[in-house]
Amino acid sequence: MGIRLAIDIGGTFTDLAAYVEETGQLVFTKSSTTPRELTEAMVRCLDKAGVAASGVETFIHGSTIGINTIIQRTGPPTALITTKGFRDVYEMGRRNRPEIYDLFFHRPRPLVPRDLRYEVVERLSSEGQVKVALDEQQVRDVLRQMGQRGIAAVAVCLLHSYANPDHEQRVGALARELLPEAFVSVSSDIHREYREYERTSTTVMNAYLGPVVGRYLQRLGERLSELRFGGRILIMQSSGGVMSLDAAAKQPVRIIESGPAGGVAGTLYLCEQLGYRNAIAFDMGGTTVKACLIDNGRAKVTTDYYVGGRVTGLPAQVPFLDLIEIGAGGGSLAWVDPVGALRVGPLSAGADPGPACYGLGGSEPTVTDANVLVGKIDPARFLGGEMPLDRRLAEEAVARVGQRVGLDPLQTANGIVRIANAMMARAISKVSVERGYDPRDFALVAYGGGGPMHATALARELQIPHVVVPQAPAEFSALGMLCTDLRHDFTRTAPTSIADLPPAELEARFAALELAAAEQLAAEGVDGARFACVRTADVRYVGQFHTIGIGVPSRVAGRADLDGISQRFHEAHDAAYGHAAPREATEIINLRLAALVRLAKPQFPPLERDGQGPPPAAYLGRRRVLWEDGSWHDCPIYEREALRAGNVVVGPAVVHERASVIPIGPHDRLEVDAVGHLHIAIHGGK
Repeated sequence: MGIRLAIDIGGTFTDLAAYVEETGQLVFTKSSTTPRELTEAMVRCLDKAGVAASGVETFIHGSTIGINTIIQRTGPPTALITTKGFRDVYEMGRRNRPEIYDLFFHRPRPLVPRDLRYEVVERLSSEGQVKVALDEQQVRDVLRQMGQRGIAAVAVCLLHSYANPDHEQRVGALARELLPEAFVSVSSDIHREYREYERTSTTVMNAYLGPVVGRYLQRLGERLSELRFGGRILIMQSSGGVMSLDAAAKQPVRIIESGPAGGVAGTLYLCEQLGYRNAIAFDMGGTTVKACLIDNGRAKVTTDYYVGGRVTGLPAQVPFLDLIEIGAGGGSLAWVDPVGALRVGPLSAGADPGPACYGLGGSEPTVTDANVLVGKIDPARFLGGEMPLDRRLAEEAVARVGQRVGLDPLQTANGIVRIANAMMARAISKVSVERGYDPRDFALVAYGGGGPMHATALARELQIPHVVVPQAPAEFSALGMLCTDLRHDFTRTAPTSIADLPPAELEARFAALELAAAEQLAAEGVDGARFACVRTADVRYVGQFHTIGIGVPSRVAGRADLDGISQRFHEAHDAAYGHAAPREATEIINLRLAALVRLAKPQFPPLERDGQGPPPAAYLGRRRVLWEDGSWHDCPIYEREALRAGNVVVGPAVVHERASVIPIGPHDRLEVDAVGHLHIAIHGGK
């Protein structure tokens, strides 16, 4: 038995969670992210935690390297090889207009410019039959041109290769032969699914990320080796599972949202432990805010994800947790727009220089600066006193913006907090109300350094009755990485009418996916008997464009199993769109398989039980706090680490912990459970 370690590198802070299996001890630390050398913050966290890398058995990692590379367009020169006549598919996209009344709307800029999109002669039918043979000499000529232009990454996406990958695999082999230094991404190696634009975009994104993520992961491995680490490295996926280091280096498109996925994985595990079936995972970090819905014990997973947002982002057709992400973190900048309105985000002060109150050179006001002024953050206790804040610098920064909108510093600070809350409430509504769910039927699980600080106000606005603040919320995404499982996803496009589909044929198709999963896991040294498979099918009415994912039995034995798939689709369609058509024919479009290897999960040790009232040792004094409604309250301040199981705090009050703050609104009721999670009943909630 050894140490299981997880490190989440975010835009502002780097978090560590370690679980010592022998003793059951959990260790958490946090350090400012070091953008110029990301592994430096990791080493600082290890030093602060007193954890020797040589004693770590499993290292799990999540990072923002993927999403930052896409958003900031810092990838290397990348080229695309596609079928003759189809090089503009990638730029034309779907020609839809997500915001039809936005006069300034512009389509997403492709990662590969038109002059780096090369066409080759070949053609397959949609059933995979060869119509025109591949011109290998032309492929060689194209690859030589790429070599002369210094191309570092090559994406290969040929028409209908999901049905027959032979041409595409041959082009990929030639690319690796003639451009040995380039990263080669072949669509049929990533996902064999139809829809040319989305598949092309995903393949290009994987190629674009390949050299950057590959160098980063190599540097990560080298740094760990320098620290005498000899265990297994796993990388967090956007789908909520983990994968090996080698697999992540080959398919970096699957780890774009690795950090936020850790928090959702932790929320799933927490809900399982607490008996919650419905919850909203709410993560407020230093740069962004993330929200994800958990319905009936499962997080929503989508393959219809847009990196950078649905309006101007690029599609990635691999499994992502269905997250909403907005730029309203603690470091988000407050500013005044051209018409004189106060705004918040999406630009962030990040870790360097950070909010003005950090005293590191930042001069623009942030949400953190505003929370210092309204009294929620005690400058002397930030990060447990390790990083004291400067209230004067915060006030000066807020005052400069306040002068432009005619408000004093406190009014401006309260306005910044309220605007940020409105943005966050909108994000929560997007994953709940806009998808047919009533947030009043869910608990709000708040984590990240800023999540607990805003959770009760958001719950009150959305009439959410219950807020849960887990242990170590500021490092909860890292903790969540210790609560996940090894996962690989496999997809095949196989359009078939359910009425005409023999049960044995569907079972055979899934069996082929399970064989591919076993081979993948065996290559990573995982015993095939240890993994479980989750089957789903993308189903639609004949003639529809979009599909709904429907669970498929672990063994399709007869007609009743197929009829059950259709029935569940009708029910899901009614739940999603308010109507169904049971008499209409249904068809399966894609088959999906998630191969899972269960990993051991950490356990929170029980907390000493005490009476209802907080013990005297928890009382830190009183402080005036400006609430969002403009009222001041003289609040008792309590230290979370000194609270015991069974303790109750009735608001208004503030609970401080090492890396976060939990304001308890007037008449709200906080109770500490047996292992130290905080449960807050919102006054007036459902």
